[in-house]
Amino acid sequence: MTLRATAGREVALDRLGPGRTVVYVYPLSGRPGVALPEGWDAIPGARGCTAEACGFRDHHRELAEAGAAAVYGLSAQDTEYQRELVERLHLPFEMLSDERLRLADALGLRTFETGGMRLYRRRTMVIRDGAIEHVFFPVDAPGEHAEEVLTWLRRRTSGTDGEAPRRRRLRSSSSTASTSSMPSVRSRCRRWRGPAGPPSTWGSWPALRSGP
Repeated sequence: MTLRATAGREVALDRLGPGRTVVYVYPLSGRPGVALPEGWDAIPGARGCTAEACGFRDHHRELAEAGAAAVYGLSAQDTEYQRELVERLHLPFEMLSDERLRLADALGLRTFETGGMRLYRRRTMVIRDGAIEHVFFPVDAPGEHAEEVLTWLRRRTSGTDGEAPRRRRLRSSSSTASTSSMPSVRSRCRRWRGPAGPPSTWGSWPALRSGP
């Protein structure tokens, strides 16, 4: 799956290169002079997009030192809207635009509707070598979330987190199972409504694999 970045290039989520990439998904950032949807502050999890972006900005160097090869923000806004945020906040990373919410439809991610828009629920995924290695969901404190990701990366790098390395491929592959023995992407997405159990047990998302 390829998405447009604020630098004008196309970024393929299944070909991000070696190492870990942090992709934080957010609903909608505020913009000077543009009103947010009515009742925005009352929507659970909606507030905090700017604070979250600033957190990843402020911890960007530490995230890289902890093993993050790259950091991206991802939302349903168009590239021009996102570019204003990058420039205004002086973000050292790019934003990815998914106006059609293709990733949500492919993986069955939770979204919500307000003001005539369909938006992402906030979450973060760590992608390693073309596979989703870890998911943070829900994100209850957006302004502090970058520190949470940083702590996880440091523990993962040092091998002290005790989490088994369970990963699912983002690209089509026949190396681990034949597609004939696996349900299609659409059928899996209908059944999956989010990870169960405490955050420490969330190791992967459904694979984005071509079905039969």
